[in-house]
Amino acid sequence: MENGNGYSNGHTAVANGLVASPAAFQASPPPAPMVSSTEATLGRHIARRLVQVGVSDVFAVPGDFNLALLDHLIAEPGLRLVGCCNELNAGYAADGYARAKGSENLPVICIVGGPNSNDHGTNRILHHTIGLPDFSQELRCFQPVTCHQVVINNLDDAHEQIDKAIATALKESKPVYISVACNIPGVCHPAFSHEPIPYCLAVRQSNKMGLEAALQATAEFLNKAVKPVMVAGPNLRVAKAGAAFEELADASGYAVAVMPSAKGLVAETLPRFIGTYWGAVSTAFCTEIVESADAYLFAGPIFNDYSSVGYSFLLKKEKLVLVQPDRVTVGDGPTFGCVMMKDFLTELGKRLRKKRNTTAYENYKRIFVPQGQPPESEPGEPLRVNVLFKHIQQMLTGDNAVIAETGDSWFNCQKLKLPDGCKYEFQMQYGSIGWSVGALLGYAQGAKDKRVIACIGDGSFQVTAQDVSTMLRCGQNSIIFLINNGGYTIEVEIHDGPYNVIKNWNYTGLVDAIHNGEGKCWTAKVTCEEELTAAIETATMVKQDCLCFIEVIVHKDDTSKELLEWGSRVSSANSRPPNPQ
Repeated sequence: MENGNGYSNGHTAVANGLVASPAAFQASPPPAPMVSSTEATLGRHIARRLVQVGVSDVFAVPGDFNLALLDHLIAEPGLRLVGCCNELNAGYAADGYARAKGSENLPVICIVGGPNSNDHGTNRILHHTIGLPDFSQELRCFQPVTCHQVVINNLDDAHEQIDKAIATALKESKPVYISVACNIPGVCHPAFSHEPIPYCLAVRQSNKMGLEAALQATAEFLNKAVKPVMVAGPNLRVAKAGAAFEELADASGYAVAVMPSAKGLVAETLPRFIGTYWGAVSTAFCTEIVESADAYLFAGPIFNDYSSVGYSFLLKKEKLVLVQPDRVTVGDGPTFGCVMMKDFLTELGKRLRKKRNTTAYENYKRIFVPQGQPPESEPGEPLRVNVLFKHIQQMLTGDNAVIAETGDSWFNCQKLKLPDGCKYEFQMQYGSIGWSVGALLGYAQGAKDKRVIACIGDGSFQVTAQDVSTMLRCGQNSIIFLINNGGYTIEVEIHDGPYNVIKNWNYTGLVDAIHNGEGKCWTAKVTCEEELTAAIETATMVKQDCLCFIEVIVHKDDTSKELLEWGSRVSSANSRPPNPQ
């Protein structure tokens, strides 16, 4: 059972929201009860439908085109309205909330307020537009990035359009766009005289013949291998196949790794877990085992320039079993379509159990050398980043979740060993700096049972800092480590220049000003290990019910070795000369 959220915006085209999969489906729903004539409105229908499919929070920015609709969302007891400081943060919050609820391929419902229905088709120029009488520019912006779009200007078919859009988001697990004219949410109409009938969406099934053929081909392929391995990718979550992957790992005996964007989707306490496979910047000895394997099963991977470290993977297609949410490809052989990942992994475990193969993991144990600890700090010695993450590692329990901002935190957080139950999130595909602030807001709102620890660079924080105020309004008790090294360090390692140096802020002073005596907030600025340990003790003990903001001062050149390696390889990929014409 999963919940989700929506995001409603009345100002700009940058409007975003999300719902996760439905909380429940009824095969034979009972007759829908009647609604009083005064409540039979489009606004109420949207609110009820969102609650019905599992939405519990709406991240919103009010604007004159969506105010009437927001009134109906506020009136719905099953919805909480979370007012955000800007549209960007509301979108990031929706992203974080979705992840907390177990969905990342984001069945996002973007609900925006549109112009008055009487203005469409006229020659009028309106505000919140680009100054042309054609109001479709916002719709055109969303078409390439959503799987379905509707513009509601009349009530006769609004019921059908709304329901189709939400159903499409749920079935496709992709974003949809809904624009509602600002003058119609509160207008009564007979189409809304009954409660919405619960959705009945069929779960996609594997083609039985295709599944069997894929299983036979894969089992034969892997059983011939001497030292096969398994690697989890981010689409494992989309397919809801994490448990099936772990069952296959247990049955097969294979060494298990994760791609960086799949960290947290597979338990790191599995008996044969060997770490993060990230090419040249993998955790110690993981690359050697994966790339030397004579067969590797990748479940739900995304191979892009970031995850492949500038396309420098040493993987061979003929050794690869590629399992995506709805298809399987075995080596250079055929692709088997309409094969659901969860079904495939579950059944494959049954086939491989009879021929367990632990060779790759035994090789890993032979070459593995435990990672050393950072040298002890002298009293008052300036704080080093590796010392910071040594202490963050010691903080982690199953009651935490970790959010890593784009930058060096990507690499330092990848090296954290997650206890059972500890969650982990970072945004790799787009790599947006500033994502983590909004995502932290949304994740903490959706995972009330976790105390979230966020590692954020100073440059990224400057992009989205305002919604610390929304965290306080929501009573959240996350811990933010603000790593102040004076600039965009990840950009420095890709391509340096004066544009990567930023204006230093008094970050603790800023958060104190945002706090302004309202809500529970505690801040500290640390420059050495002694101050860090004292701050962590305070944050985890006497201030455990507060939003805790710890500014960590480190040297501008204090980076992980993985960032240095990754940055040079991505720089090389970015700077490839044009192909001859």
